[in-house]
Amino acid sequence: MKDIIDTLAADGSFQTLLSMLKMADLAGTLKEPGPFTLFAPNDDAFKRVNVDEITGDKEKLVSLLTYHIVHGKFTAAEIARDEQLLTSNGKSLTVQLKEGSQVIDNAEYVKTDIECSNGIIHVIDNAFLPQLSGWYCGCC
Repeated sequence: MKDIIDTLAADGSFQTLLSMLKMADLAGTLKEPGPFTLFAPNDDAFKRVNVDEITGDKEKLVSLLTYHIVHGKFTAAEIARDEQLLTSNGKSLTVQLKEGSQVIDNAEYVKTDIECSNGIIHVIDNAFLPQLSGWYCGCC
């Protein structure tokens, strides 16, 4: 079984995320034993975000990416039982049910429970946006 980084790379639809993880020096972390839960925006999800602004500021980049990582391995069913999940950047993700779909912060699942040797990946349709001063997502 592959680790989180190798699983993302093998899929081919996470090039933006992989590039950002490398720029933020977090790719090595997601190759460690973990376990981790990664909410992974695919390349389409990053089209809604001003990626140039994020990648130009390492502090914002690290904050954004660590907001997608939770220590521990949590399946979608386990996440559904919680109202909040504490992320690696110290902020909590809000979990809610809206119109029959589970919504985590501003994203919905595209695919869940992708098993990896060091955790689990949930593909999401939008990048989570932690509250940062001067933050601009490019979508509003």
